[in-house]
Amino acid sequence: MLALPVFSQPSAAQAWPDKPIRLVVNFPAGGAADTLARGLTPGLTAALKRPVVVDNRPGANGIMGADVVAKSPADGYTFLLTSGGAIAIDPFLYTKMPYDPQRDLTPVASVALVRVFLLVHPSVPARTLAEFVSYLRANPGKLSFGSAGNGSTPHIAAEMFKRAGKLDAVHVPYKGAAPALSDLLSGQVQFMFDPGPGLQHVAAGKLRLLAVASGKRAAQYPDVPTLAEAGLPGVNGDSTFGVYAPAGTPRAVVERMNKEINQAVAANVLQDSVNRMGGAVAPLSIQAFAERQDADRARYGSFIKAAGMTLD
Repeated sequence: MLALPVFSQPSAAQAWPDKPIRLVVNFPAGGAADTLARGLTPGLTAALKRPVVVDNRPGANGIMGADVVAKSPADGYTFLLTSGGAIAIDPFLYTKMPYDPQRDLTPVASVALVRVFLLVHPSVPARTLAEFVSYLRANPGKLSFGSAGNGSTPHIAAEMFKRAGKLDAVHVPYKGAAPALSDLLSGQVQFMFDPGPGLQHVAAGKLRLLAVASGKRAAQYPDVPTLAEAGLPGVNGDSTFGVYAPAGTPRAVVERMNKEINQAVAANVLQDSVNRMGGAVAPLSIQAFAERQDADRARYGSFIKAAGMTLD
C-alpha cells in the first residue's frame, strides 16, 4: 500500500470530511452489496456529519466499479463496498485486469459475512438436497442455473457444487443477483446459489431452500444442511463484503472509517438487513479484515486453478 508522509496525516484527519463521500457499489441495485451499502450509509452519514452517497457502478463482475475507486484520488472521499469476489476471485479468473486489488486498493473495514443458499424453483420435483442431486444426475444438461455473473461468488459456488457432485447443468450469467433471482422466480432458470435476497421468497413459498454453501449452517436456518454435510465437501461460497479505499488514502482517514463502519455495522438496521439475507455482521480491525480476505483469496484461488477456470 502506498503511504503518504507521516506529517500529512494529522492535518488530513482534522480537515476530513468537509464534503460528501461517495460509496461506490460495484453491483446493481437490489443485490446483496447494494442492500448492505444502503443499510450502512445512514449511520455513516450521522457519524461523519456529511452525506455518504451510494453510487452503483456495476459491470464485468465488479471490475468496473472497483476500477473506478482504484483510479480515484486517494483523498478520503471515494470508497468501494464490494463482495469478496472482486478482491479474492477476479484476479484468478482474468489475466488482464485494469487494477491490482492488492496494490491499488486498501482494506478499510469488513461489513458482513454473506452466505449463498441453494434455491430451486417449485417446478423442480425435489424437496431435499439428496433428491435434487439425484434429479440433476438423471437429467444431465437439462437444468439451468442463474448467477450474479461470470466469476461471481454465486457462480463459483455453483461450479464447486457441480464439481463435487459430478453434475451437469447450464450456467446462465446475469448482471447481478437481482435479475438472476427474477428469472428464478419466473422459472426461466431452475436453481441458483443466492446471496440472501431470495430468502424472502422462500418464506412466501415461491422458492424452495435446500442447502447452504458455507463452512457451517446459518444461524437463521439451523435445520438447513451445508452441502458438505450432505456429502459434497469443499463447497464453500462464503464471501466477506467490505469497504476499500484507493491505495494511498491517509491512514488516519482509513482508521476513522474503520471505527465508524464498525459502529454502524452494530446498529440494528444493518443487523436486520444482514439477518434477512442469512448472513452475519462481521466488524473487524483493519488487520483482521485483510487477513480474512487473504484466506478467502487462497481458498478461491485453489479451486479456480484446480478447475481450470478462466474468463479471458
